Amino acid sequence: MQIYNRKTAYLILILTLVFSCKRQGQNNQVSVLSDSGRDAINHVPTSTNIINKNGKTIATRFNPIKGYTRTKSTDTINRVTTFENYLQNFPLKPHGTKVYLYDGEEKHRQDLHVAVLDIDAGKRDLQQCADATMRLRAEYLYEQKRYNEITFNFTNGFKATYSKWRKGYRIRVKGNTVTWYKTQRESKSYKAFRKYLVMVFSYAGTLSLEKELDAVGIENLQIGDIFIQGGSPGHAIIVVDMAKNDADEKIFMLAQSYMPAQDIHILKNPNDTEISPWYKATNLEELATPEW
Repeated sequence: MQIYNRKTAYLILILTLVFSCKRQGQNNQVSVLSDSGRDAINHVPTSTNIINKNGKTIATRFNPIKGYTRTKSTDTINRVTTFENYLQNFPLKPHGTKVYLYDGEEKHRQDLHVAVLDIDAGKRDLQQCADATMRLRAEYLYEQKRYNEITFNFTNGFKATYSKWRKGYRIRVKGNTVTWYKTQRESKSYKAFRKYLVMVFSYAGTLSLEKELDAVGIENLQIGDIFIQGGSPGHAIIVVDMAKNDADEKIFMLAQSYMPAQDIHILKNPNDTEISPWYKATNLEELATPEW
């Protein structure tokens, strides 16, 4: 699994989805947590010093561990909300909320997460792992009215740009051939934006994502970066918060969707329950999460 910087070509870093997460059957599990890992999740609670049950955002729900200070990213020149700040201040559903699938059913495992982001999972089995990272990035850019930066590549290389969709163009897929065609007037509504994302979620994949992104070292990890493993199966998880100590050592927090499509949720750390849901970046050679 590699880390990819979210600033590359937009995000194609955070931006395309894990193709292998799609339509592989609702009962499929792409990975298995060890018995010791399950025991850690089930029997060792996250420190009460970390969780503020009344917090309504990621930054107010979770405190950094002792000795660490939450990182802050500001853009005082352009006076805009950065993607880092957007994620840190993303609203959460009330503490204790369960993770639900796109069809309203409860996820079979409810002991792997510590919080659920307050954003819908859609009505189809599409917004799975990397789709969720794309959704967060696209929603951020849409909110900032940076429409020209919303673009994703399909697995065959086709570039699906939201700015063209916004002008009323639509995408036709026949086999491996993808083309634009004009049928609509300008589509500036949020509803049309969501339809664009459905199209993207249907045809993009981690295989194309890995070809477009530049890997970064763990020492350069930032909020908004993606841990990604392409292929079949594959997975992608986004960094939604980070803190540092005086030695510039980092801890970070991860959010994911999974399969079937489900609520985006913040993961526990099954390997270090004393600091869960934080993960340490220091000497990180392999990232093991509750489901991957």
